[in-house]
Amino acid sequence: MNAAGCEAQELSLITPDLRLAAQAWGEGDAAPVLALHGWLDNAASFAPLAPWVPGVRMVALDLPGHGRSEHRPPGILYHFVDFVADVVAAADALAWERFALLGHSLGAAVASFVAAVVPERVSRLALIEGLGPLTAAPADTSAQLAASLRERRRLRDKRLPVYASLEEAARARAAAGQGITLEAAMALAARGTRREADGVRWRSDPRLTVRSPAYLCEEQVLAVLRCIEAPAALIRAGSGIPHTRPFFAERGRQVAHLEVIDLPGGHHLHMETPRAVARALAPHLAER
Repeated sequence: MNAAGCEAQELSLITPDLRLAAQAWGEGDAAPVLALHGWLDNAASFAPLAPWVPGVRMVALDLPGHGRSEHRPPGILYHFVDFVADVVAAADALAWERFALLGHSLGAAVASFVAAVVPERVSRLALIEGLGPLTAAPADTSAQLAASLRERRRLRDKRLPVYASLEEAARARAAAGQGITLEAAMALAARGTRREADGVRWRSDPRLTVRSPAYLCEEQVLAVLRCIEAPAALIRAGSGIPHTRPFFAERGRQVAHLEVIDLPGGHHLHMETPRAVARALAPHLAER
């Protein structure tokens, strides 16, 4: 593995609904890997990792509403299941009939569903700190919908923060949780912010912070995961988000061909210890 001389290429993918931005690494004829970042992150999430994964053409998307991709139209919220269609549309725009998926956190949840619903197109599945989405009990549906409506109303009157500098924006991101380091937050901020007359603002769509009006229940998620056919690997971080651990065991049992890999590090370990993550995943991703 060698990180030297691996500059990202900027891509713009035109899908039926939105223009999606992306970054790409590796030769165009190498094994195709579509990488999906976590909630409120962006394609730069994979910049530290990509140079250490040889033999692949890695394309990291900015999911809709994130990074430099377009936002959804006015009045439309960000539902988890809609990201599945976005990813398939991105693969179509790349003219990739068959490809591997690499996902972190939210991106891992989306990747696992893509692998389940178009199994004929997904050759391999590599997941970091995620396997399926958050769920809720059916009895909580009314409360979830009410909370979503309240958050949506509050957002209309909310003043979005403006920061004096890129570093200040990155410090705010690091302080928001998930144990992300300032160095990793700086990488995300460099791609995910824009400078305006009065300061620096994050590009991400504020509607991403509004909870979904309705969640799938756990039984639905388990049923979807049973449809995954591709060989899969799941990296669990030793100091990751604690509430995800109970999900991994039962959900992992639904995936026919799943290797679970435990590594030291936090939730963003692919940014903070990329060589260790690459050693674990590179053999898995490079196979066609």
